[in-house]
Amino acid sequence: MWFTRKDADVSICDLRDIPREKLDVVLKLVKCEVISFSQNDDIDAYVLSESSMFVSKRRFLIKTCGTTTLLSCVEPLLYLVQLYTNFDEVEDVFYSRKNFIRPELQKAPHGSFEEETRILSQLFPKGGAYCLGRMNQDCWYLYTTNSPNCGRLVFQEDPDQTLEIIMTELDPDVMKIFTKDECSSAEEATKRSGIDELLPNVFVDDYIFDPCGYSMNGIMKDGSYMTIHITPEPNCSYVSFETNCPMTSYRELITRVLNTFRPHKFVVTLFANEESVAAGGHKDVQSACWFNSYRRQDIQFCKFKNYDLTYAHFTKFPS
Repeated sequence: MWFTRKDADVSICDLRDIPREKLDVVLKLVKCEVISFSQNDDIDAYVLSESSMFVSKRRFLIKTCGTTTLLSCVEPLLYLVQLYTNFDEVEDVFYSRKNFIRPELQKAPHGSFEEETRILSQLFPKGGAYCLGRMNQDCWYLYTTNSPNCGRLVFQEDPDQTLEIIMTELDPDVMKIFTKDECSSAEEATKRSGIDELLPNVFVDDYIFDPCGYSMNGIMKDGSYMTIHITPEPNCSYVSFETNCPMTSYRELITRVLNTFRPHKFVVTLFANEESVAAGGHKDVQSACWFNSYRRQDIQFCKFKNYDLTYAHFTKFPS
């Protein structure tokens, strides 16, 4: 979520003014907790027991996995923003996820995207719900606000972009690295896998779970982040990679990520607004019928109020 003020003066506002103990209470509603914390002048980064949270001046980002109840935190968070930060308006909301492998295991309201949409529409009536990809196979859901800007002052947009790669059916030899039987520490797993070489000049805060599983946050001096979350079990192997590091082209980065984890299938999404240097990066994804040994199955492009979005789904060939 991005926040602003009706008078567009955000100089006195900062989401990082929300007390840590209040954030801990909100996370309990989601059914997760803080494991580790790192920060620099521009961003606070939290490794959670179920993924990650990033807080900067105007943006609040939380990623969760498992059977967490992410939407339980939205209304309490909006209250804390109003109480502690001087923001008085939500500028943009993005809620997205891939379709669940086992949706019947999710807790309400996350059993279906229709139910999630009902909750989000109550909180953000001007939002819209979208499904990209094949609804009967791999697909990606998005709920985002899309309200017009007529008749009020608008804060000058910050350049913004987000690349996400969601990988499934991964190479078992790679996944072994993210078990305690194979690596005794997160640092060892980070180096052996090559995660530390995906992006330069990143401060890494990583964690390996017992008996298996891995999470990391990486923050950069310009306030950019990267985050990786890994479920290595053979029957449900899953890796998510996300960054908002600005690049004119993400092709080389996507290739490094694929070479590191060696998935059988992956979904890639790219958000970028007009102010971003990544605005031209959509062409890389849209023009790629093949990505190395991966053949494109689906591609869609959406143009929203502030952002363009490209979605693509690839599978390894031959399978």
